[in-house]
This record gives sequence, C-alpha cells and structure tokens, in this order.
Amino acid sequence: MEQLHLVYAMVGVLGVALALVSTVVRRSPISEPLLALVLGVLVGPAVLGLVELDDGTRDVLLLEGTRLLLAWSVMAAALRFRWSGLRSVVRPVALLLLVVMPLAMVVGGAAALAAGLPLGLALLVGACLSPTDPVLASSVVSGGPAERDLPLRLRQALTAESGANDGLGLPFVLVGLAVVLPGLTAGGAAVEMVREVLGAVVVGAVLGTVVGHLVPDADDRRALAGGPRLVLTLLLAVAVLGVARLVGTDGVLAVFVAGLAYNRVVPTSDREPQDSLDEAVNRYAVLPFFLLLGVVLPWSDWAALGWGAAVLAAAVLLVRRLPVLLLLHRPLGLSWREGAFAGWFGPMGVSAVFYLAYSLDEGVSDPRVFAAGTLAVAVSVVAFGVTAAPATRAFGRAHGSGRTRHSGSS
Repeated sequence: MEQLHLVYAMVGVLGVALALVSTVVRRSPISEPLLALVLGVLVGPAVLGLVELDDGTRDVLLLEGTRLLLAWSVMAAALRFRWSGLRSVVRPVALLLLVVMPLAMVVGGAAALAAGLPLGLALLVGACLSPTDPVLASSVVSGGPAERDLPLRLRQALTAESGANDGLGLPFVLVGLAVVLPGLTAGGAAVEMVREVLGAVVVGAVLGTVVGHLVPDADDRRALAGGPRLVLTLLLAVAVLGVARLVGTDGVLAVFVAGLAYNRVVPTSDREPQDSLDEAVNRYAVLPFFLLLGVVLPWSDWAALGWGAAVLAAAVLLVRRLPVLLLLHRPLGLSWREGAFAGWFGPMGVSAVFYLAYSLDEGVSDPRVFAAGTLAVAVSVVAFGVTAAPATRAFGRAHGSGRTRHSGSS
C-alpha cells in the first residue's frame, strides 16, 4: 500500500508541474507521456527500486487501467466529429481499417518473428500492435497547434481511425489467441468476433442515442447543472463500458459508437465545454498509466531477445505503417506529405498494452509476448514523444508555404 501511495504522490506532483507549464510543454519536443514513462523507469526496479510490482498486480492494473483510459479516449475521439462531416472521411477510414490495419498486423507479426518468437506468438504480438493509439494520437490531432498546422481532413482521418480501430483490434487479437491457445478454435474465434463487434455496435448506438436525447430534455426542465454537464460524456463512457462488458461485447468499440451516436443528436453548443475536458483527460489522466508502464518494463526479457529486439524496434517504427500510407496517399485523399505524416504518427501505446494485458488474462503466459509488445510500445512512445511537436510545426510551415506558392501561381 505504501508503494501505491508513493505512485499517487509522484503522479500528482508530475501532473501539477506539467499542468502549470502546459503551454510550454506543448511547444517542447518532449511529450507528457514520455516524461511520465521516464519517471516510471527511474523509480522502478531498473534504477532506484522505489516501486516494484508482482506480475499479478501488474496485469490487473494494466488491463483495467487501460480499458478505462481507452473508453475515455475513444469517447473524446468520437466527440471531435461533427456528424455532418463524418461522410467525408468514410472512404479514407475504411481503407485505414481494412487495408492498413491488417498490413500493420502482418508487419508487426513478421518483426516479432524476426525477434525470435514462434509463429503463433508473433501473430498475436502483431495483432496487439495493429491499432493506432487514440491517447497518443490526440496530442497531435487536437488543440490549438493541431488546428493551426494540420489540415482538417488529416486530423479527422487520424481521429476516426484511432477511435475505431481500438475496438476493431479485438478480432485480430482473437485470431492470434485462436492460434496460441489450445482451447480456442478458429470457428469459435469467428463467432466471438461477430458477437463482440455487432453487440458493441448495438449497445453503443442505443445508449449513446438515449443519453443524447435526454440532454436537451434535461435542459428544458433545467435539471442538468453546469458541473455535471462537463463530466457527462466521461460518465457515459464508463456506463457504456460497464454495460458492454456485462453483456459480453467489445466495450471499447461500444464506447466509440456511443460517442458517435451521442454526437449525432446533441446540439453543438452542448458539446463544446466537454471537448476541453476530454482533451485535458486525454493529456493528463494517462500519466499514471505511462508511469506504471515505466515501472514494469521487462528489461531482462528485452535483453533475452538479443539482436531481434533491434529488428523489432526498427520494423514497427519504419515499416509497420509508413510505406503503406505513402503508397495509398492518393486513394486516401491525402497529399504525399499528409500521407507521410499519417504514416509516421500511427503510435502504439495504451491500446497495444490493453491487448497485451487482455492476452495475458486469457491465458497467454509466455513472457516473450509481453516483452516484444512493450518494447514496441516504449520505442513508439519515445519516437513519437520527441517528434510530435516539431513535426507538426514543420508540417504547418511547409503546408502554409505550399498554399502560398499555389496561390501565387494561380
């Protein structure tokens, strides 16, 4: 218990410090998640040894903590969409989900195979790494710098992809589990996929629509106060997550669908105060997770991967996504520069760790799965954390000069 209180203190001090200089941090090349990850490494057993967790405690904290964070994050992603603009991103998001995501699974699996994992475990690692992370992605696609420097269609595509593919990552993981676990057959995995996805769509659509219609009614009766209104969508995310899990469906996907349904029926003016809160949650509620991740990083298991660890790290950063986005930039409706940006900023983070913890909870006990997956996540957090702000500013300058040149020549 004392170690848990120490974690509270460290996370609280870090959060207060970052909040007080949040504008400066946004302009710096170091992201908040990366700072929290580094702090976790420092206080963990690898350096100071102030916080140590056994595997059982680690697995429970990671599974349920990431599940809740993903619910809040995909809700925020859904709320960033105005329903009228959703149609414009259907085609690019469909390509990202149906083409880019499966290829990311294949490349991630091949990288894990090169790192020495057997085929089944490598496939499972690739599946866990296939979704892009809405928590890390939100730091690029939301806020003033993003609105100033990035085109709307690029932000919308990345937002919709990161919100949807976290829930849709479950079928990929179930395929991997069917290969690895002897008790799960391919047919059983297929039935589970259909049930989880369709059930999530129904649960999310119903609850999101119902709550969305209740908001104007509560306003008419002056029953909804300003304070509860601010946290309403966070409470909705928790409610949908709980109901979805009780009926045995994909909770993360259900929350994303609920956010879209809620967004469709609630007036824009009712969403705007919540947008700022959701952005703050996405940036600061994740700090405990990344600190915890820094504490539990399996350094000895990484070392056991040998040279394969370097292959895995390079492949997931440079091959998992970037070449495909460059090849598909025209069908996606993006310029080559936008395709390169979207290809680089497909980070692995909370969602990948959630599926790693989910796999452990389902009975995958080989430590190489957690080692390979967390190595990819740590490399992604570091690379993303030091390039997000500079790359966004550079993109804004190049995009602005491109518009100037185009205007001057026309």
